[in-house]
Amino acid sequence: MLTSERKALVLRVLERDGRVVAKPFSQELGVSEDTIRRDLRELAAEGLLLRVHGGALPVSPAPAEFSVREGRATAEKARLARAAARLIQPGQIVFLDGGTTNVQLARSLPADLRATILTHSPSIAVELAGHPCVEVELIGGRLFKHSIVAVGAAAAEAIARVRADLFFMGATGLHPDTGVATGDPEEAVIKRLIARQSAETIVLATRDKLGAASPYGILPLAEIGAVVVAPGLPETVLAPVRAAGARVVEAA
Repeated sequence: MLTSERKALVLRVLERDGRVVAKPFSQELGVSEDTIRRDLRELAAEGLLLRVHGGALPVSPAPAEFSVREGRATAEKARLARAAARLIQPGQIVFLDGGTTNVQLARSLPADLRATILTHSPSIAVELAGHPCVEVELIGGRLFKHSIVAVGAAAAEAIARVRADLFFMGATGLHPDTGVATGDPEEAVIKRLIARQSAETIVLATRDKLGAASPYGILPLAEIGAVVVAPGLPETVLAPVRAAGARVVEAA
């Protein structure tokens, strides 16, 4: 089998099974484990998979700039946002993470909702500036421009002093092996801290994030309260989320 054929097979198996384990895969193909590991290294260098101990996982799509991401999958994001907005009860304290789907969530909050929204995202704060009944508390720090959120010591210190009923977390991948993950280590730390300060963490997950892995883990799936998804997804995609104990909320 040619190298290109092996690599194409690796990607097909990743799509089908959600992982490739180097040793049994090499035995199945009748090649050395070193050969498969080299293939995995080269595919990882191309951004086509995420290498982990013993093999590889499907990688989440390479994150584009915020302005570009805003224009992607807008109908799906809006649908998830409307479903998520219905989970917020009057009087609750809610932490909205950054990200383009959560911007849609901020836009979807009912005009008569009375709640307190905590956020470290200037984009979210601006969206809610004109909301008549929502109190907005903006957490500052060093601006992480890729996601338009505050990170660093000042943000962490402020987050440690608050408590939230719900945390709507942004993520780039949800995989049973790596949990909920993102592409930046400092952002992962901030998200983890917010989750610890919140009674329940909810993730709005577009289809491309389900079953995909990212380099920096935030939380295992077992620590997520709910995942909001588009309707009609295959049960094979949703099964790992359910198996971890998180409830699946399908958008209408």
